[in-house]
Amino acid sequence: MSTQIEVSHFAGGFTAPAVQSAHAFRAAMTAMARPGEINEITGATPPNGLSVAAGSLLLTLCDPDTRLFLAADVDRPAVREWITFHTGAPFVAAGQADFALGGWAALGPHDAYRIGTAEYPDRSATLIVEMGEFSNPNTELRGPGIKDSSQIYLPEHAGFEANSDVFPLGFDTYFTAGNQLCALPRSSRIIPMATEEV
Repeated sequence: MSTQIEVSHFAGGFTAPAVQSAHAFRAAMTAMARPGEINEITGATPPNGLSVAAGSLLLTLCDPDTRLFLAADVDRPAVREWITFHTGAPFVAAGQADFALGGWAALGPHDAYRIGTAEYPDRSATLIVEMGEFSNPNTELRGPGIKDSSQIYLPEHAGFEANSDVFPLGFDTYFTAGNQLCALPRSSRIIPMATEEV
């Protein structure tokens, strides 16, 4: 049993940190610069319940100076201990977080997160939303980084539309599934797509 604890807590980080963190950081930045585009991000082997993409993002973006909120669906001792060992990021309440991790529903209420201020719009949270898988797109995106339009699946529209409406304030969002991620920056305009009746 002690061996399993050691493996879950101390293993699973980048095995070649300089190279893997650079690749992961590039993937994260590319995703945010090209809203809706799905990118691969790998390197981490996080505890059960976290995707490779989410774990790799945490190792890339978090350090002892970045405050992290874990939603109830991912907040387990093994996850906390793995994050602490590999990043040193402190755990905080939603309203204090620089990054927040969990499923979209579990991350609610979504108006709890920092959205920046008029003077410092960058002092806002970034949400890492675990998706399980990327479903067929239900939303069209327009705005910076998008030629004409892009498509993405959103777990709901109201919360993201409300966030987009307060731009340049608002939170940014990464969506993770398996070893893939895509991003929705606050600058993107959200247009729900018509869906066919089943």
